[in-house]
Amino acid sequence: MTQEELLPLLLRKEERAFTQLYDMYSKSLFSIITNLIKDREEAEDVLQEVFVKIWKNIDTYNQSKGRLYTWMLNITRNTAIDKLRSKGYNNSQKNLSSDNFVHLLDDSNKLTNKIDSIGLRDFVNKLKPKCIQLIDLLFFKGFTQQEASEELAIPLGTVKTQNRMCMNDLRNFLKI
Repeated sequence: MTQEELLPLLLRKEERAFTQLYDMYSKSLFSIITNLIKDREEAEDVLQEVFVKIWKNIDTYNQSKGRLYTWMLNITRNTAIDKLRSKGYNNSQKNLSSDNFVHLLDDSNKLTNKIDSIGLRDFVNKLKPKCIQLIDLLFFKGFTQQEASEELAIPLGTVKTQNRMCMNDLRNFLKI
């Protein structure tokens, strides 16, 4: 089933469409989440939360503004970042056992593979070096634009402008 066939079913809130949507996209959305949230249980909870948000807000999706998958990626990324910034999550991370630290180090070595599993890294690597660096901070590491500005020691307005230009370049690569 294609996105075009799936969307009307989702808008009518048909359960089979939701199941189809989950089957089509859960693995790639989960890889985005695990890129930001290393704890598997937490990442699974976020994935569930993402699909609930998609289901409840599908009527806000606007085809003229972009593809369904891109809309879902934004929800996924924002939900994962919200989780990382939540007080409860931060408190739970303060009490990690040493076993979890080994797990985190092991997962960081697999980070490249997770990004490559959805093929996005190949497209990002075709961009200018400043775009690669900015997209890595903003989208793969979950920095805010303000945090990226501080990390790169450039004005916030420059980060916003470069981000917009880099996203346009990336869109052009994805159209090919």
